[in-house]
Amino acid sequence: MSLAVDVRHRLERIALDVSIRAGGGLTAIVGPSGAGKTTLLHLVAGLLAPDHGRIVLGDDVLVDTARGVLVPPDRRRIGYVTQESRLFPHLTVRQNLAFGHWFTPVRERRLTLPAVVAMLDLDGLLARRPSRLSGGERQRVALGRALMTSPRLLLLDEPLASLDLRRRHEILPYLERLHEELEIPSIYVSHMPDEVARLADHLVLLDKGSVVASGPLQETLARLDLPATFTDDAGVFIEARIAGHDQADELTRLDFAGGTIYVPRRRAPTSAGKVRCRIEARDVSLTLQKQPGTSILNIIPVVVVDMAQTEHAAQVLVRLDAAGTPLLARITQRSWKTLGLAPGSRVWAQVKTVVLIG
Repeated sequence: MSLAVDVRHRLERIALDVSIRAGGGLTAIVGPSGAGKTTLLHLVAGLLAPDHGRIVLGDDVLVDTARGVLVPPDRRRIGYVTQESRLFPHLTVRQNLAFGHWFTPVRERRLTLPAVVAMLDLDGLLARRPSRLSGGERQRVALGRALMTSPRLLLLDEPLASLDLRRRHEILPYLERLHEELEIPSIYVSHMPDEVARLADHLVLLDKGSVVASGPLQETLARLDLPATFTDDAGVFIEARIAGHDQADELTRLDFAGGTIYVPRRRAPTSAGKVRCRIEARDVSLTLQKQPGTSILNIIPVVVVDMAQTEHAAQVLVRLDAAGTPLLARITQRSWKTLGLAPGSRVWAQVKTVVLIG
């Protein structure tokens, strides 16, 4: 199910002018406060009508201001979860979940109550009311209620923002499971890098009401032409495979297209499969030869692709290619000149810190 949004809308503090294309999987929308992220979701959900533009979901035109088309929210079949669960306080969990079915035509119901309960581990909560639930439990119920509408599109507006770190980590595996098991395209608004890293397939960077970049997660974050808002904490996410564990040194070995990296050992020593890691540009230094006698474990052969100035006059941001995997390094102008770097230079990237996501 594809989503095409081409809209202009002015509010008191923001003028939104965006053009977005989202296909399957999960598209994360990231940007500073006031960028227009929630306004964009309200337009897609039908909670706001744009001043001008068009919104198309699959083959259905939801909005076309030129033709006077404006499909009501309840007929769009879009699930919406916010940071406040907004459950009905007088209803039990079972009744809150069932509410999603009440307004969904029988022929369009694809998910059943038992399936949603099992997917979100809600069986022990069905008889409770929201006041007897923790914040994480309320968000799981809110997710379940949205799923019970059998939505064609799921909108998630910072659903974990109101939770503490522990509760966030409890919910993220459920969001991953929904992403992996359900073929429901999702739009996810977040300002937390670890959430984006674990969940997103595509990324849209929004600033001051405009899209400044969009595309696959890795490629978009590795761009050098992003505004300072997004480059101050520049970094990339890489996908790797768990290749083994060194219990003596408490390390886990990860293999990716560019080579091998090591991270502190995962709690489950038998873990297998693909994982994502974050490597920040400030944690990458460059050297012309592979250095012996260093405490840095992760040293990767790379090719310099390009360089860009940063908001700090003394520093530059360097895009690197590790056998097809993009990396970034933040180094000084002096280092760039001293090493004689240029596009095509073959160097070694010394990665001080690799953060395993999840």
